[in-house]
Amino acid sequence: MSALTWPTLVPLASLAAWLWLLLARGFFWRTDVRLPPGAERAPADGVWPSVTVVVPARDEAEVLPVSLPSLLAQDYPGRLEILLVDDGSTDGTGALGRELAERAPGGPELSVLSPGEPEPGWTGKLWAVRHGVERARSEGTEPDFLLLTDADIAHAPGTLRRLVCAALAADLDLVSQMARLRVTTGWERMIVPAFVYFFAKLFPFRWVNRPSGRTAAAAGGCALLRTGAVVRAGLPDSIRDAVIDDVTLGRAVKRSGGRIWLGLADGISSVRPYAGLRPLWRMVARSAYAQLGNNPLMLVGTVLGLGLVYLVPPVWSVAGSPVGGAAWLVMTLSFVPMLRYYRQPLWLAPLLPVTAALYLAMTVESAVRHHRGEGAAWKGRTYS
Repeated sequence: MSALTWPTLVPLASLAAWLWLLLARGFFWRTDVRLPPGAERAPADGVWPSVTVVVPARDEAEVLPVSLPSLLAQDYPGRLEILLVDDGSTDGTGALGRELAERAPGGPELSVLSPGEPEPGWTGKLWAVRHGVERARSEGTEPDFLLLTDADIAHAPGTLRRLVCAALAADLDLVSQMARLRVTTGWERMIVPAFVYFFAKLFPFRWVNRPSGRTAAAAGGCALLRTGAVVRAGLPDSIRDAVIDDVTLGRAVKRSGGRIWLGLADGISSVRPYAGLRPLWRMVARSAYAQLGNNPLMLVGTVLGLGLVYLVPPVWSVAGSPVGGAAWLVMTLSFVPMLRYYRQPLWLAPLLPVTAALYLAMTVESAVRHHRGEGAAWKGRTYS
């Protein structure tokens, strides 16, 4: 019993936590959850459902020339319409959207909408989505599906076709793919793969995709919804104040009886650049505390948990603990599949504790901003 001291128990607890995460957390570390079977099969009756794409955009002139043409070039056989909702942009986003559509003759019809400033209680993005959904459903012929996609997301030519086929084949109400984020700079290499890795640990895709499971989430960059599911879940009004709108969207659809699916994407990618650490820091910190329900006790538990799981292994390993070294090894190996998915060098895997420490600091800053009354800030708007 004398051997069971704190220096011994702490690394043992960390190793036990990692073995549980590895084996009992929905195999979150694997990257093989891709579109379900049927994504390549055309509808059995040969009739392709109608789709309206809703693209909320606020000051996106930098990325729109890359992302919007990819939607205009979709080789979708059914009726397709694109609604670019200009959410109070000051950089000419709306005019640029019209110009890009004019350069793509023969493509789907594109309309630029301007909803005005959000009403109280709405986040800007969901206010824009509401405007787009209302327009799509008021045109006389209600679309069968709505594709919600961000303005920085580029889609391979067959993306929409495969999403619709997957939804039809598996009778899904929501098909969502997590876009492959840009990883070019050193800071992007440190932050981005871990961002998706942490998201998958919080919301294991296999658990999300179980019809009887309680876990629910979606990826805001690409979410194909049946219009009937939108009506049943009361979207987007029922989630109008959500800062983390994608996760809340998935929960709303599943709670209303819908079947949802979430996985990693192959032909969907974000073209948004992050020059340096600060933009990446803002991306995470703006919603990190909201993910914890703005709860101080949850924050304390998260800090202690992150410390035990990510910081104890390298510290104890350097101090000579073989148990700490074993925990660090398990952590490192669990991160390798995500680095391979992002085509990054595997020597980054042992540095995951450094990235976790950065995320820990981002979460604490997010909480400090919230309790100062600054809330979540994004593109000139702040939400309490």
